[in-house]
Amino acid sequence: MPIKTLPDHLVNQIAAGEVVDRPASVVKELVENSLDAGAQSIEVSLDGGGMRRIRIRDDGSGIPQDELALALQRHATSKISSLDELERVASLGFRGEALPSIASVSRLELGSRTAAAAHGWKVSVRNGDISEPAPDPLEPGTQVEVSDLFHNVPARRKFLRTEQTEYKHVRQLLQRQALARFDVAFALLHNGKHTLREPPARDEEGRSRRIRSVCGDEFLAHALEIEEQRGPFRLHGWVAEARYNRAQADQQYFFVNGRAVRDRLIAHAVRQAYQDVLYHGRHPAFVLYLEMPPESVDVNVHPQKTEVRFRDARMVHDFLFSALHRAIGASGQGSGAPRPGSGLPTAPPAVGQGGGSAAWPSSQQAAISMPVSDQVGAYARVLQGATEPRPEPAANEDGMPPLGFALAQLHGVYILSQNDKGLVMTDMHAAHERITYEQLKSRHEQDGIRTQRLLVPLSLAVSEREAELAQERQEELRELGIEADRAGPDSLVVREVPALLANGDIEALMRDVLSDLAELEGSQVAGAAGVKAVGRVEAATNELLSTMACHGSVRANRQLSIAEMNALLRDMERTERSGQCNHGRPTWVQLDMDALDRLFLRGR
Repeated sequence: MPIKTLPDHLVNQIAAGEVVDRPASVVKELVENSLDAGAQSIEVSLDGGGMRRIRIRDDGSGIPQDELALALQRHATSKISSLDELERVASLGFRGEALPSIASVSRLELGSRTAAAAHGWKVSVRNGDISEPAPDPLEPGTQVEVSDLFHNVPARRKFLRTEQTEYKHVRQLLQRQALARFDVAFALLHNGKHTLREPPARDEEGRSRRIRSVCGDEFLAHALEIEEQRGPFRLHGWVAEARYNRAQADQQYFFVNGRAVRDRLIAHAVRQAYQDVLYHGRHPAFVLYLEMPPESVDVNVHPQKTEVRFRDARMVHDFLFSALHRAIGASGQGSGAPRPGSGLPTAPPAVGQGGGSAAWPSSQQAAISMPVSDQVGAYARVLQGATEPRPEPAANEDGMPPLGFALAQLHGVYILSQNDKGLVMTDMHAAHERITYEQLKSRHEQDGIRTQRLLVPLSLAVSEREAELAQERQEELRELGIEADRAGPDSLVVREVPALLANGDIEALMRDVLSDLAELEGSQVAGAAGVKAVGRVEAATNELLSTMACHGSVRANRQLSIAEMNALLRDMERTERSGQCNHGRPTWVQLDMDALDRLFLRGR
């Protein structure tokens, strides 16, 4: 076929394929236009899940009569006018493709009225033809009506799901937008019935109400509020305690400068922050907002604007990880119960040190003294220098510590203690395992990565690209404690590895690290590839430390005295992330007096 210019209508339909794939895509583009126009109230009305009709009404600034037809032309926008503005986009939309793309695969009517106009004006689009503006008795703002979506592209219409499925996608989209903009009222009607009403949420009570309506009461009961500022970066929002987790990643909302995004770098930072406290295969829940200079993030990398690219990916990753890691670690865990570690200094307890304090009776101050097996003697010596004084956990007004005082030991497995709320049951092995693990990690972090030269260097067969990558990234590998030289077109020789991993599966670790470096190479800015590679080494190191901690912790059926039990409880209160063991299992459970009364039907 000869080269020729495509007709405008076909060009618009091709563009529609990038941004419009279902009714929810139409709603997303139009709601974002409403928000950019300063709307404080947005109403979405659907018929047939949006397949028959979508109508969106807002009270924004409106479009003047002489610009209505222009708004339906490709690449016509009021949001940017130069490359400089494109590089620091602050609006949700900016390409100027949404309206003409939607109009090319539907029947569209656009009506609008500015505050200064006596009445509104309306235009319609049919098969690419734009009508002349006609008067319309609209209130100030804009109304867009989209009918018979994909009526002229039957192949695309076949990919739509049932009416209820398409409606649910629109509802989920509006809920995300409601979380992004607490100051805006949202309403959704389906087949003439109101199914969602979100009034403006301008105070703490309103925000809690909106969070509850989207994520549920349980999320809010377990939510930890976070507020972190570092230079131009600000992170705020809510993260759920690890005890509240999900089988799917269905309650993960992340917004960058008000834009809902899904980004691998962000997901990796969150996953790392939860890595020691989340049970295998489970997903955390969060509603988080990252604010940063617009020029530091490129939002023009995906047609639907659901992905972004950070100019300094490593800095963003480290900021997110450290902020979340600190919030989760300092909070402790529990449901309606005291949170061990909340508001407490996070210095790790010293091995063999007493767990008591002059604030509590001397009978409850004896040190916990547990034998260390030969199996863990080598790494126990790593902790011998950890003798710094430990800060005491905060007690309540009555002098009662968060986990209370020990009453008894049950079957050599559980510690029963009483606090001001009721009964606390603690799994002593899981609790001591977390304490030991945090001690080992702290000492390892203080000493840095110690390397060990292999007595017999490991020869590794790799692809030619991986060999080139190892040669190009030698400095990054050395930062991870790995020395690897290229020995041929498709082979490497590993000479040095982190000391803790010297007896592990070095070949598997190297392949994973090279895979991570290759995966992100070129797809992110400089430094992002190293983020994941560092995570591999850290994960392998932490896994080994976790195994060490498990073997070095007190076992079931070990009889403890009351003093030893109290010492263990005090150590838990000083230890970060003490609500879960290293494998994500809970270490303690609170039964308050109301729960105990219900068990015995008291008051009925």
